[in-house]
Amino acid sequence: MEEMLMHNLLNGERETQIQAANELGKLSRRQKHKLVERGIIAPLISMLCSQDYEAVEAALLSLLNLACGSERNKIRIVKSGIVPVLLEVLQCQSTTLIELTVAAMLILSSCLENKLEIASSGAIQRLVEILNGDLADDDNSYGRISVQAKIDAIATLHNLSTCHQLISPIVSSGVTYCLLQLIHSSEKSSGLTEKAIALLENIVSSSEDALQEIAATCGAIRALVETIEEGSPQCKEHAVAILLLICKSCRDKYRSSILKEGVMPGLLQLSVDGTWRAKNMARDLLLLLRDCSSFGSRSKQLKNELVEQIMQEIDAEGDTVAGTTLRLVEEMIAKLSTL
Repeated sequence: MEEMLMHNLLNGERETQIQAANELGKLSRRQKHKLVERGIIAPLISMLCSQDYEAVEAALLSLLNLACGSERNKIRIVKSGIVPVLLEVLQCQSTTLIELTVAAMLILSSCLENKLEIASSGAIQRLVEILNGDLADDDNSYGRISVQAKIDAIATLHNLSTCHQLISPIVSSGVTYCLLQLIHSSEKSSGLTEKAIALLENIVSSSEDALQEIAATCGAIRALVETIEEGSPQCKEHAVAILLLICKSCRDKYRSSILKEGVMPGLLQLSVDGTWRAKNMARDLLLLLRDCSSFGSRSKQLKNELVEQIMQEIDAEGDTVAGTTLRLVEEMIAKLSTL
């Protein structure tokens, strides 16, 4: 069967090639390995260069099938020159092909040996364009980019960002502002927001330039505070981590900006019922945000006293807050919101 499949891919007409590519997924791991050794990757990449969407889809699915679960195949596929071809496919008009192509980039970028080569081919900028929805010049290009394609594009950038050498080009691509826009405009508990804010934390924890860019971007702190209030547990964890990094970078400069966005109720709630990591970071941020001065209005003094009282209740309970104490803390947080 392998012999015929290889022959049909190399020498067959359009329909025969498409059928052969579709048959590849039915083979055993051992049979696929034999075909890779015999050079099946090259004719599949050639099919990607076709203007025939059906042929391109069949080739993409076959290459995805070969790459899944095999680091060796991922390396061979990239070394065969697929990345520039994939970047060309991303300029097509098909939502399905764009999704499959980004999925291929995601799988191939999971291999450490492929990261630099993928980035050097210009993939970072193209992935950011996907997030911006501006792959083409026409006005309808944004609508052609599905949520799944954006999630996979973010995940691919996250894979690449684990290579320290690529942090600088990723930051230079403009992805930081792009991610903030996605977080601002998306449901705070959505999968897209979760992927976007996780990548954002990864970038700002490795780049001071990215951290300062976020801190200086209008609406960024507000979006992070909203995520602490409305996001999923993981989104809240990443949001408080970023705010903590911002505040630590220059407390005197950013403390007031963070407080003005009304972060305290959400932060106090997170210190009670967040993930283990989120609780610890929320408490660290609360310590940085506390006003140690004895001056200010009566309302400000009341807020400070209430925050101190809430934190004492939380500290007294440790990592787990009992039901009665939790209700008391929640009542105090609600009161804080009215001051």
